[in-house]
Amino acid sequence: MAASKTYDLDIEDVEYLRHGDQPLLARLFKPRGKGPFPLIVDLHGGAWNLGDRLMDTPINEPLAKSGVVVAALDFRMPPVAPYPASLADINYAIRWLKTRASTWGSLPELVGVLGSSSGAHQAMLLGMRPHDPRYSALPLPAGAPTVDARVNCVVLCWPVIDPLARYNYAKKVKAGGKPYPELIDAVLPLHDKYWQSEAAMAEGNPVLALERGEQVALPPVLYIQGTNDIAHPRVDLDRFVANYRKAGGRVDLQLYEGEAEGFVIRKPSSPASGQAMEKIVTFVHQQVR
Repeated sequence: MAASKTYDLDIEDVEYLRHGDQPLLARLFKPRGKGPFPLIVDLHGGAWNLGDRLMDTPINEPLAKSGVVVAALDFRMPPVAPYPASLADINYAIRWLKTRASTWGSLPELVGVLGSSSGAHQAMLLGMRPHDPRYSALPLPAGAPTVDARVNCVVLCWPVIDPLARYNYAKKVKAGGKPYPELIDAVLPLHDKYWQSEAAMAEGNPVLALERGEQVALPPVLYIQGTNDIAHPRVDLDRFVANYRKAGGRVDLQLYEGEAEGFVIRKPSSPASGQAMEKIVTFVHQQVR
C-alpha cells in the first residue's frame, strides 16, 4: 500500500563514479524521516544520447515525497561511449548505492529501478541481466561490501522495449516519404550512434532476450504508456508483456487513453499524469519493502 504521509526532501548531487577526469553524478532526493525507505534508481531517456539526471524530476520529486529515496543518474552516452558503457555505469551505480543505502535511510535489500523511454529500456535490461559480466565489469572500491545489481522491481515509463523493432519501424516510416513525424528523422541517427549495429540492437533487447529463451531475472514490472504514443510502438509493448508473463514474470500494464509519449514529464499536472504517479507510488511501496 502506498505511503499516505508526505515527506520534506533534502536534494543533493553526489559523484558515484569517475572515468578519467569525467565525474558521473547522481541527484539524490532524500525524504526527511526515519525510514527505512525504498531506494529507486532513476534512468533518464533521450534515445540513449540526450538528457541528464534532471529530466525525470517531475516523477522523482513526488515519488520521493511519498517516502522513497530516489537516485537519478547521469551515465556515459555517445559520443563518449556507445553500448554497453551506459549499462556498466548503471550496474555499478546500483551496487554503489546499495553499499551506502543506510546512510540515506534505506537498506541494500530495498532497491528498485525506474526509467523513461531509452532509460526504461536500460532499466529493464539491467533488471533482467543483473549479473551480465559486461554490465558488472566495473569493480567497487576496495573494501566495499559485496553486493550485486539485483533489483526488487522495475518501473517502465514508455520504454523503447525493442530497440531493433523501433529502428526498423522508423526506417519503414521514413521510406514511405513525407509527411511523417519529425521524431523519425531524429530517432534513426541516435540509434546508430548508441548501438553501432543492428546486431547490437538485437542483443541488448528485452523482447528478443525473452523470445530467445535466455535465462533472465524476472522482477515485478509496472509498465506505463499512453495510447497515442507514436515513439514507442504498441506492437512491441504487447510482445514484451506476453513474453514476460509467459516466462513467469509479473507485469502490471497501465495504458492511458489519448496520452502521447512522455506525458507524465511533459504534463505533470494533468489528470492522467496524476493517476500514473499514484500507480508508481503504490507499486514501489508494495514491491520494495
